[in-house]
Amino acid sequence: MRIVVLVKPVPDTTGQERLGPDLRVDRAASPTVVNANDEYALEAALKLREAAGEGSVTLLSMAPDTAPDTLRKALAMGADAGYLVSDPALAGSDALSTARVLAAALGRIDHDLVLAGADTSDGGSGTVAAGIAALTGLPYLSYAAKIEPDGASVRVRRISPTGYDLLEAPLPALVVATQALGEPRYPSLRGIMAARSKSIVTWSLADLGIDGSTVGGTVATTRVLRAEAPPARAATRVIREPAPVAAAQLVEFLVERRLI
Repeated sequence: MRIVVLVKPVPDTTGQERLGPDLRVDRAASPTVVNANDEYALEAALKLREAAGEGSVTLLSMAPDTAPDTLRKALAMGADAGYLVSDPALAGSDALSTARVLAAALGRIDHDLVLAGADTSDGGSGTVAAGIAALTGLPYLSYAAKIEPDGASVRVRRISPTGYDLLEAPLPALVVATQALGEPRYPSLRGIMAARSKSIVTWSLADLGIDGSTVGGTVATTRVLRAEAPPARAATRVIREPAPVAAAQLVEFLVERRLI
């Protein structure tokens, strides 16, 4: 099975993000990491390949030309190769432009299954994967807690407000992964060494036949209006009493705030 995993380098939230004058993250000044939810999708892809005993796992990303350094970590986890769409005209692209570009790139990669994270830490819209599915005509199976390919189809246990839905669709299909699929593995020393020689093919917009004037910040349908630091946390009340006393104080605390 040929699996493509959508991977996005995002600003490292453990450091200090720097905003440019347009209130977007200055990616040149901010260190990046692999988006956490995408790592869960990659882990699911690697497990499917291992269970089958054959197949390939390929990364697909749209990011600045510094992205290969970040993508090497995903390759070190076990992916076989990567494709990167990078072009100065893509700066400031919204979810729709991103979906259009990735859909065009996906059309150039042989695939049976496409996996994506639920959302990204630097955006949070969670709409790019759905947009790609709509543009490519792929069946869209979201919030997967279990993925079971079976010949020409794939079954997914999807998380729902009431429990789980069982979905089945023909391949190729696009599946959105969740953390219920299992913790991402740490790259081994052997994997890190092997990642250095793995291929990352870079495409420009011209390579994909996309006009640069149709993407990017100038045609984006969303705008960042303001950015504010989160409010400081209020003082924390800690109860250190025997269980009966602590329980009574906790109930009193909740009653005072009309929470019970």
